Amino acid sequence: MLYYLFSYLDQNYNFPGAGVFKYLSFRAAAAITLALLIAAIFGRKIIDILRSKQIGEEIRDLGLEGQMQKRGTPTMGGFIILCSLLFPVLLFANISNVYIVLLLVSAVWTGLIGFLDDYLKVHKKNKEGLHGRFKVVGQVGLGLIVGLTLSFNDYVKIRVYEKTTPAAAILGQETFRDVKSTLTTIPFLKNNEFDYNSLLFGLVPDQYTWIIYTIACIFIITAVSNGANITDGIDGLAAGTSIIIGLTLAVFAWVSGTKTIAQYLNIMYIPNSGELVIFCAAFVGALIGFLWYNSYPAQVFMGDTGSLMLGSVIAVLALAVRKELLIPILCGIFFVELLSVILQVSYFRYQKKKHGIEYARTHRLFLMSPLHHHFQKKGYHEAKIVIRFLIIGILLAVASLVTLKLR
Repeated sequence: MLYYLFSYLDQNYNFPGAGVFKYLSFRAAAAITLALLIAAIFGRKIIDILRSKQIGEEIRDLGLEGQMQKRGTPTMGGFIILCSLLFPVLLFANISNVYIVLLLVSAVWTGLIGFLDDYLKVHKKNKEGLHGRFKVVGQVGLGLIVGLTLSFNDYVKIRVYEKTTPAAAILGQETFRDVKSTLTTIPFLKNNEFDYNSLLFGLVPDQYTWIIYTIACIFIITAVSNGANITDGIDGLAAGTSIIIGLTLAVFAWVSGTKTIAQYLNIMYIPNSGELVIFCAAFVGALIGFLWYNSYPAQVFMGDTGSLMLGSVIAVLALAVRKELLIPILCGIFFVELLSVILQVSYFRYQKKKHGIEYARTHRLFLMSPLHHHFQKKGYHEAKIVIRFLIIGILLAVASLVTLKLR
């Protein structure tokens, strides 16, 4: 909203200093700073409120060192992240931008799903919380909204340049068209554009490609959201991993939304996507502020209110900048954590069917899943596990950024 106010003052009254709000760099810096301050200052008050309402985590004894000491730690800390994210975005971003609207809807939508799950666990003493099928229905609903919006909204386009001479390009006289497209990018390939219609070898007419694209959006949002949810098992892991991913996506949004840089890197230019940098900045600032209280030993847990929201926001950001095929690399921690659970369950069922339940219980693929609990069972301190996972997350982020030039 400050964006509109200062734009108005600059255009109509030439107000001193108002023009600085035109710059993404200034608004991104303001957003990350405000988000961090809100989380750090008001986070303590929110934690005190949660503790006074006895909104504490009910922890089952899984035989992990130090686990039962965390019983009663306030949960639903995702409210800290959500509030710290929304206010800076509303103040500094152009909220008429369809990408910003989609991300705000995604954050609130999955935040509410997570809140309902936490509410049932804490207040209704339902250890299972919201049934898995209802979570999936909510994630599928969000996937439909995102897929259909990105498919049909006239604001969502990519820029296609016509063939021209090098001299015309240097002088800025090249011709281009902004077109609707389901193209995305494939990492590490030279001719790296991929159309979702080719998934079915072009058998589906172009006018129905939106169906394939929407199904892909549903799958990606559901997978990443659940991956983030599973990763949130030890202090600071989900938040720290999401900070690294958020910073990387901010770089992708900046280069994809800046014409000159996109041309220099020979990557897809996506008009209006630069505004996503503001959202990414607020996202990272909110997570850093939350990590102040969530790092070991955690004073608050984010709960499903936060973890489901983190995954959905990251997935929608990746879809918006057409980097969703990078998710297995960029979100490698989420991917491996989710895969470890799938493999553990599948292997258990296989052994149960082949050798019986007693054999299956004593011959597991991992000591415990998700993967971070496997390392806890092996005797690693959770702080060491988090730091090593974050180091791997940084390496994965660097590998993702390298795709901008390595093709």
